[in-house]
Amino acid sequence: MMEEDITESEAVAMMAAAVATSPMTPTTVMLKEDETHHPYAFHVSGPRNVASPNWRDLISSSWKDPNYKRTVMACFIQAAYLLELDRQENRSQQTALAPKWWIPFKYKLSQTLIDERDGSIFGCVLEWDRAAAMADLVIIRPSGAPKAVLALRGTILKSLTMRRDIEDDLRFLAWESLKGSVRFNVALEALQSVAKRYGSSNVCIVGHSLGAGFALQVGKALAKEGLFVDAHLFNPPSVSLAMSLRNIGEKAGVAWKRLMSMLPPKNEPLLPNGNAGEISPGSVSGFRNWVPSFYGQNQKSSVDLRKWVPHLYVNDSDYICCYYTDQGGVTEKREVNNKENNGPVVNTNSQAAAKLFVMSKGKQKFVEAHGLEQWWSDNLELQSAIHSSRLISQQLKSLYSIK
Repeated sequence: MMEEDITESEAVAMMAAAVATSPMTPTTVMLKEDETHHPYAFHVSGPRNVASPNWRDLISSSWKDPNYKRTVMACFIQAAYLLELDRQENRSQQTALAPKWWIPFKYKLSQTLIDERDGSIFGCVLEWDRAAAMADLVIIRPSGAPKAVLALRGTILKSLTMRRDIEDDLRFLAWESLKGSVRFNVALEALQSVAKRYGSSNVCIVGHSLGAGFALQVGKALAKEGLFVDAHLFNPPSVSLAMSLRNIGEKAGVAWKRLMSMLPPKNEPLLPNGNAGEISPGSVSGFRNWVPSFYGQNQKSSVDLRKWVPHLYVNDSDYICCYYTDQGGVTEKREVNNKENNGPVVNTNSQAAAKLFVMSKGKQKFVEAHGLEQWWSDNLELQSAIHSSRLISQQLKSLYSIK
C-alpha cells in the first residue's frame, strides 16, 4: 500500500517535471500573463468600487443609483469596443477581453451588430443573464436593471475598420444625419426587435461618440413609433455643417424680421405712387415660413416630444460635444452642483429636452475629455439639469418631424 502511494507521487512529480520542461510552457504562461495585464482588461482599467449584483439588490437595488447605472452603461459600451478589437486581434473565447465587461453585472451577449461593408462589429445587444444571477442567489432581476441593452461604439482608428468609421463621421459632419449608413438600419432593427420582445420600458440604448450619434437618431426613430427607450449618450457629436447652415438661416430670419418691422404695415403700399415695386405680403410670409422649416421648427410632430428625455453626458473641454452646453436659446436650465445622485429637476416648458450631465475639470487634453473611461471614474462630480437648449430642440424636432 505504501509502495503504491510512493509510485503515484513519483508519477505526479514526473508529469509536473515534463510540463515544466515542455517548450510550449513558456509561451503559454507568457500569453496568460500578457492577457492578465492588458491595459483594457476589466480589472486593470475598469471601475474600482462597483459591486456585482447580489441578494441585497432584492432589497435595495443598485440600479436605482444614477452613478451605478451610468458606470455600468459606460462599461457596456467599452465591451462593444473590445468586441471589435478581439475580432481584429483574433482572440479566442478564453482570452477575449470584452466578456469581462458585462459578466460582472450578470449580463450575456445575445447579438453582435456587424457592418456588412467590412465585417466589423460596431455594437452589441446584451441581455439579463438569469442563470448567472441565480447562481449568486439573485432570484429576480433588480429593480431598474434593463432586460436588454443595445450598446454602440464610436470610432476606432485602426486600419481594419477606420475607413468605415470615418465615413460615418463625415456623414454626420456633412448632413447631421446617419440614416444613410448601413449601421443605422442594423441598429434600428436590433432595437425594434428587443423593444417588442421585452417592452420599451425594459430596454436601454447607449453609445459613445459616433455611437452616441447613432443611438440618438435610432432612439428618436423608434420614438416616432411611440416606443420610448431609456437612452444614455456619452460625448455625443454636436458639430456639423448642417447645423452651421441652420444657424445662418436663423440669423437671416432674424435680420429679415427686423427689416420688415421697419416697413409700413401690410395694408399700406410700400411706395406712395402706384404699386410698382410693392412687396407681396405672400412673399414675406413665405420667406418667414421657409426659414423656420429650414432648421426643423415649422413641421408638425407625430408624437409628444416631452415623453422622451435622453441622458447626455458631455465634457465642456470636448470640442466634439461641448455645443450641447451652449447657452444660446436655453429656455430653462437648473444646475445642481453636486454628484449625480440628486433628485430629478423638473422641466416645466413644452420644448423637447434632454437630461444633461456636464463634467467641468478646466482645460483638458482632447483624448481625456472625449474618452469613455472618465465616465466610470471614482468621485465623479457632475452638474445635472433638464436642458432645453436650441441644439437639443433642433436635434429632437428634426428627427421627430413627419417627412
